[in-house]
Amino acid sequence: MIHEENEILKNDNKPYTVFTPYKRKWLKLYEAKPYTNKVDFNNFYSKIRVFPSMEELGIKKSDISVKDFDLSKVDDYEQIRDYPHIDQTSYLSPHLRFGTVSIREILSKLKPSNSVFQSELIWREFFMQILYHFPHVVTENFKPKYNAIKWLNNSTDFEKWCTGKTGYPIVDAGMRQLNKTGYMHNRVRMITAGFLCKHLLIDWRLGEAYFAKKLLDYELSSNNGNWQWAAGTGCDAAPYFRIFNPYEQQKKFDKYQDYIKKWVSEINTDQYPKPMVEHKFARNRALEAYKIGINKY
Repeated sequence: MIHEENEILKNDNKPYTVFTPYKRKWLKLYEAKPYTNKVDFNNFYSKIRVFPSMEELGIKKSDISVKDFDLSKVDDYEQIRDYPHIDQTSYLSPHLRFGTVSIREILSKLKPSNSVFQSELIWREFFMQILYHFPHVVTENFKPKYNAIKWLNNSTDFEKWCTGKTGYPIVDAGMRQLNKTGYMHNRVRMITAGFLCKHLLIDWRLGEAYFAKKLLDYELSSNNGNWQWAAGTGCDAAPYFRIFNPYEQQKKFDKYQDYIKKWVSEINTDQYPKPMVEHKFARNRALEAYKIGINKY
């Protein structure tokens, strides 16, 4: 992290729970402090006698490879970040997750035009401080008013979502990409997560656990924060009544099905499954379930 857990607090010394004011203070503090990458680690390294092997650490090699990060891909990040078929993302997240690159080094290399990409890195620290100050989010909704939501948690529906057989092409492409590569494009993560919680009324904790098992860049704070954002139960969440229409998302961000065709080989054939639930029905069902849950609080 750039800032430690108690460095960015409100004037009353309480933690921020809304991203935008947190980001303003984060930037103000960052610009005021002279961070440097030129640190002498020679003395530190000289004290290390024998570093344990991968086997001794219990680390097993995966058959999924981690792509090298490429910051040149974020020059047009703001304009193209939502289009999964372009695949113009940095692939930085696994490297930040495992510490194979310094966050200070990355920020020092960003151009002034990379402010939107910088904001994504600040989101990462925002969710880290949320986890620190509000540890209950690991197993509970950040906002207790959502505790009474009655999730359906249908195991058959969950399995269809996990395996990418929902009948919604953009959702299925995302889940198949995740299962195959350990990665999923950010826009598609939002779509698949929202679909699970609101179209299928399955508890976000089940989806969060599945992502934790599959993602190469899995990090508890970001995974938890983003899943609660998608479910509408988090601190700075999308309102519960904001429900993505997967068809509209597909039309907007993968109009010619370039991304979908890459991951769903049977698309546009008789082998591709019918939609497992009708969008309008699912939307109304979710709205009703959330309203009933909130009214019980």
